[in-house]
Amino acid sequence: MTENKITDRDNALFEAGIKLGALYHQFTGSPVNLKTVSSLEQAIQESISVQPFVENISVKIDRDLLKSKLNSEFGYTELQGPMLEVKITVKYGSSRVKVAMEFDSELNYPLMKIEDIE
Repeated sequence: MTENKITDRDNALFEAGIKLGALYHQFTGSPVNLKTVSSLEQAIQESISVQPFVENISVKIDRDLLKSKLNSEFGYTELQGPMLEVKITVKYGSSRVKVAMEFDSELNYPLMKIEDIE
């Protein structure tokens, strides 16, 4: 059996993927409107930023898409994956990775991806 050494890079990428997946599944479905969108962005950032190895996070919710989804009677909608633009930097040991999630119009899907590895 070949012995595979798990590197800091491997762990950084794993941690970053966990952060994106947790964020997506924890917060999609949250009630949101134009008055609460900024506080929801902040809450998501603060929630994920306390997790181990997170150096930086930015969360933006697409206001135009949000506005187009608002229920006319009640004035709110649920946060949906296509509304999210997220960037996270994770540092694990000697490795730093930058990952992102943003809507890919060709795939019609909020795609998670690796942007940089240091």
